[in-house]
Amino acid sequence: MEALRKEEICTVEDIYTLPEGERAELIDGRIYYMAPPSTRHQRILNYISTEINLYIRNNNGAYEVFPAPFAVFLDKDDKNYVEPDISVICDKDKITEKGCYGAPDWIIEIVSPSSKSMDYFTKLFKYQISGVREYWIVDPIKNQILVYGYEQKTMEQYSFGDDVPVGIYKGFSVELQ
Repeated sequence: MEALRKEEICTVEDIYTLPEGERAELIDGRIYYMAPPSTRHQRILNYISTEINLYIRNNNGAYEVFPAPFAVFLDKDDKNYVEPDISVICDKDKITEKGCYGAPDWIIEIVSPSSKSMDYFTKLFKYQISGVREYWIVDPIKNQILVYGYEQKTMEQYSFGDDVPVGIYKGFSVELQ
């Protein structure tokens, strides 16, 4: 009888030793390679990031907004490293020169064909248990935005063109065309 092969557990060090230009994320010790984003993906990322930054600046907000690539070390171990499309962080003590240590308050992921199961399943669960307060899944193929308010235990679905309220910032909403 052949012994079962044990799956290798990777660490953040493995992420930092990837060849130049290769991007990947690490969730529970498993590496997930990332494909380059499309132009539409980048336009959506730029639009949402700009809207958030303008709102924060115009309302003297203390949050900081980081578009990808930006390192987020979700847990207090070396087996979880993600690069959300957009990370919004309230607690500036979590931010270092290497990235964010701990869960951002608000994460936005823009779905691409290669990231679909990661965004809808793997990250949905991981972000919730790590302490993210709000998670948006923006799906350009379905023209929809799923908003998970983890603190309120809510999930709302919106279409592109709807005014999508931001749970962590009362009175702020984003309309994505």
